[in-house]
Amino acid sequence: MNEACQTNALQATLADKTFQLARFPINQKNRSLQAWDAADEYIANHCLENNISAKHVLIINDAFGALSCFFGDSQQTFLSDSYISTQATQYNREQNQIENDNIQYISALDDIPADIDLVIIKIPKNSGYLTHLLAKLSSSLKTNTPLIGSGKVKEIHSSTLNQFERFMGQTTTSLAVKKARLIFTKQINKPQQSKYPTSWPLEKTDYTIYNHANVFSRDSLDIGARFFINYLPQTTKAKRIVDLGCGNGVIGLLTLAKCPQAQVTFVDESAMAVASAKYNVEKNLPEMLENSTFVQNDCLSNFKPNSQDFVLCNPPFHQQQAVTDHIAWQMFVDAHKVLREGGEIRIVGNRHLDYHEKLKRLFGGYKLLGSNKKFVVLSAKKRT
Repeated sequence: MNEACQTNALQATLADKTFQLARFPINQKNRSLQAWDAADEYIANHCLENNISAKHVLIINDAFGALSCFFGDSQQTFLSDSYISTQATQYNREQNQIENDNIQYISALDDIPADIDLVIIKIPKNSGYLTHLLAKLSSSLKTNTPLIGSGKVKEIHSSTLNQFERFMGQTTTSLAVKKARLIFTKQINKPQQSKYPTSWPLEKTDYTIYNHANVFSRDSLDIGARFFINYLPQTTKAKRIVDLGCGNGVIGLLTLAKCPQAQVTFVDESAMAVASAKYNVEKNLPEMLENSTFVQNDCLSNFKPNSQDFVLCNPPFHQQQAVTDHIAWQMFVDAHKVLREGGEIRIVGNRHLDYHEKLKRLFGGYKLLGSNKKFVVLSAKKRT
């Protein structure tokens, strides 16, 4: 393990097992954030105390692989929409000498194996995504397959329990421990289908935007993107453009329309976001599909240096449940690396986030393209 990883890894005790667990990305600034939480500890203690085991366990939304490590002796299917979570789980299993030949990694768009005999799910913040997952489980699991959910007390509402009741069957909860709670249910109800992807018309265009369940602003055009679309590049030249953190791909889609000779790469760490972006190009600008590339990735990792003309992004300011600016910083650093000399990054962000200071530090300066009461659109060019 290299020095950066050693600094980032912390010792976690889950029931009767101890692991060294690193939170991803490895080089994020806030190293005090753990790669596990009280809900992970609660699940582990419950399973140990009640002698719960499984031949084939389905683990859903394990943020950094803590639960995957705990159930390391079982055959596993690891379901995550997150590229970072999957990479972190692979890394943490390897660092704790847990074999990788008994695990398969899937997304929420893939089929669930038929022989699952235990489901462990961390409750996602996105209620629509939870609905999709429960619908998928209801039509995939054998009758009476047990499911244990977990999350923070403040995030498990009566509506959450109603969702489990609706899709699975009778549902009960545990007492709260360290502000975490468990949910218990079994697959009993009739199979139900997910309503996703859903769609809505993109204002002032003939386009229809399709959204899978875990996509940011899946029900309408978010206000940041609405402002940003007024400041997209427009050129007839053959430019290489990245829609970084593409979500449903609205920014990249409109960029393709404005830049018909451009090659646009849609990048997001969410599998559902990348799939939504691809579907939206296929449905709205099918003739531009050959000009488009779709990549699930951790920002611009593994992109060639000095290879792009534009990077466009609306940076997130949270990861899982943690509010943090390290993702925005990584986006800006990666953009500086992959841009050619004279290449440009354009971003939209809330005024209070002070992204101009980050751009000034990295690029040596910035330009204000537009602003309103809530957002700013900033530009910075890579200098020699």
